Amino acid sequence: MNVKNSTFNYLIEKLKQKGALYFILVDPDKPDHLDKLCDIAEEADVAAFLVGGSTVISQYSIHNVIQYIKKITKIPVIIFPSNVSSVAKGADAIFFMSLLNSRNPYYISRVQAVAAPTIKKLGLEPISLAYIIVGDGGAAGYIGEADPIPFDHPELAAMYALSAELIGFKLIYLEAGSGVKEPIPPYFISFVKKIVNLPIIVGGGLINSENIKNAVKAGADIIVTGNVMENDPNCRKKILEFANAVKEGVKERKIK
Repeated sequence: MNVKNSTFNYLIEKLKQKGALYFILVDPDKPDHLDKLCDIAEEADVAAFLVGGSTVISQYSIHNVIQYIKKITKIPVIIFPSNVSSVAKGADAIFFMSLLNSRNPYYISRVQAVAAPTIKKLGLEPISLAYIIVGDGGAAGYIGEADPIPFDHPELAAMYALSAELIGFKLIYLEAGSGVKEPIPPYFISFVKKIVNLPIIVGGGLINSENIKNAVKAGADIIVTGNVMENDPNCRKKILEFANAVKEGVKERKIK
């Protein structure tokens, strides 16, 4: 894919048109009902599928899930890596991410060096992403050996986000962690948004429409939901509600 038609440029153009985007995260270890999920995602105008998880997954599993999604939908597929084992062929892009508030240099820069030759060989489009874990942090915080930023100190997250912008990252991801009880508060998102000019992705703990609408209203550019969809017979209803909540958040957005 050339630069003009890159996945990143597609997302930025779509973001300009819509004001905010909705991504669905698919765990390769829990690939149930992918055909149904893809149909609903197209109906809800989901901007991209992220494929990955917090735990170590096999390249075989992630490759199969990517291939399956690509066969039945035109929605872009982006790898959301947990480690080198997440690098697999067939996706439109990969988040080339650095966990900035990890205590372990491996997750800040070393794993990227190990993965880079394979990413280039497979022809995956790298989208540089600064990953910042906040609040509880969930499994992502534990696996990534992070010092999660407390919700009452958004200025610390803003410092990391600003450093990412100055370094040259393309996206900021504020992660509360999968399955956590509390999503990132709107005031936290708003504080970071006022400091940086990069698109901000928000994920973790977004289990209802009100959470999502408030996050977008506060300044989130991209919303990610994941395990709330797993094995849920009402996932169609939820996805459509969540997609609508993103639109409502854009309408109500008031960033000072």
